[in-house]
Amino acid sequence: MTEDDPREQMRRMLEQMLGPEAAEEALRALEASGMDPAAWSSAGMPVNPEQLQAAMAQMRQVMAAGDDDESRWRMAHDVARQVAHSGGDPSVTAAEADRARSILSVADLWLDAATELPPSGGQHLAVSRAEWVERTLPTWRTVAEPVGSSVAEALSELVDPEQLAEQGLNVPEIPMLAGLDIGSMMRTMGSLSFAMQVGQAAGTLSREVFGGTDVGLPLLAEPALLLVPANVAEFAEGLDAPAEEVWHFLAVREAAHARLFTHVPWLRAHLLGAVEDYARGIEIDLGQMEESMRGIDPTNMDQLRSAMAGGIFAPHHTEAQTRALTRLETALALVEGWVEEVTARAVAPHLPHAVPLREMLRRRRAAGGPAEDTFRTLVGLELRPRRARDAATLWALVGTKQGSEARDALWSHPDVFPSTADLDSPTDFLQRRAASAEETSEIDAALEALLDGTLGTETSPADGPDATESAPSPEEGGSTGTDEDPGPGGDDPDRQPH
Repeated sequence: MTEDDPREQMRRMLEQMLGPEAAEEALRALEASGMDPAAWSSAGMPVNPEQLQAAMAQMRQVMAAGDDDESRWRMAHDVARQVAHSGGDPSVTAAEADRARSILSVADLWLDAATELPPSGGQHLAVSRAEWVERTLPTWRTVAEPVGSSVAEALSELVDPEQLAEQGLNVPEIPMLAGLDIGSMMRTMGSLSFAMQVGQAAGTLSREVFGGTDVGLPLLAEPALLLVPANVAEFAEGLDAPAEEVWHFLAVREAAHARLFTHVPWLRAHLLGAVEDYARGIEIDLGQMEESMRGIDPTNMDQLRSAMAGGIFAPHHTEAQTRALTRLETALALVEGWVEEVTARAVAPHLPHAVPLREMLRRRRAAGGPAEDTFRTLVGLELRPRRARDAATLWALVGTKQGSEARDALWSHPDVFPSTADLDSPTDFLQRRAASAEETSEIDAALEALLDGTLGTETSPADGPDATESAPSPEEGGSTGTDEDPGPGGDDPDRQPH
């Protein structure tokens, strides 16, 4: 089938709006109604009015199927499982499950010597790729739904005739769309498209991840340690390190993530809240849309498809969104840096290939793994490897200078958590904190003095209590240093002892 084939043109146009899976389903529905895609090649609509009516009825059914949240996410779930199964998804054997549980138990023992945070508790699991989808998709929905809703709402407002007229856009009426609520249709299409993208991303991730925490988010609803044996085994193939060391190294990383998400209660809300803050401000650049649509004939499928592929609906970041993304990026980098540092300390006495394995994962992240691709697609976030490396430097410095207890105490509250500025210069972190603590101490002392009424009445050491009662002067009979009886060896050189 060539790119000039009418059916392929139609499929590509629908794919731009709905995503690959939903586009194919919509196209099949239209064909089932008796519509011939070749009829669209010239005028952009079917020749037979009866076919058009039947086709639009089928399209309405497709749109109605995704017109509520649960329906959309059931479709996303089905897509995710299909992608997870593509290329094979071997079931976990009893031997693999026993191996995973044993290795995860050892990981917790090793971590006890490297961090003050206790084990996360919960089950030790070995799962297939499809099972990984089942366990993590609810959190992916929580992460992505605010973004999808905002995008869909922006799209529905964008095609409002009054708004288009205000922008000077004269879009001719398309007969096939007559009688439809275009705004509602775009809202549904946008939400459905976004949910399908999430399903596609989750399915792709299921073939790449090693456990439940690779992306730096708490994807599991309850505390648990999880490994995907098929993915771990594939990753271990071809490495210089023995497979057993690879399993142990990845298990320790999984267990370290789980301890953090379990025992830092504010962290989950901090991460997901940043995504919600980003989603709340999503806008469509109408000026960019106007520029993209100028001179486009909406009935010309090639022109419309090219405009959409060129970013006609691309969102732009507001200042508030930029701050939210910076906050999210910083937190994710600090999570990854802490896990990297704690894992290195935990495995150092046990795994001869610990250092090359650490570098292997760093290079994997730098090359842009599945987590980076997913965040870039869903929330526009670029995970910069430099941030994670800077975070690891910061955590290592605090651990070396002040010990693991002081290092882990920085997770105790968002107010003491390292900031983006701290990642900009991690080696100066302790000096900045010491200076800040001294300044805070001085302010607290001044405030206390103000409250108890002693502010401004303090005396210097030279004017302390012992100096307030001065010795009497010689005129008052005080001592001049030449007492009447200075004792043996007094100041009078002519005076001899008796």
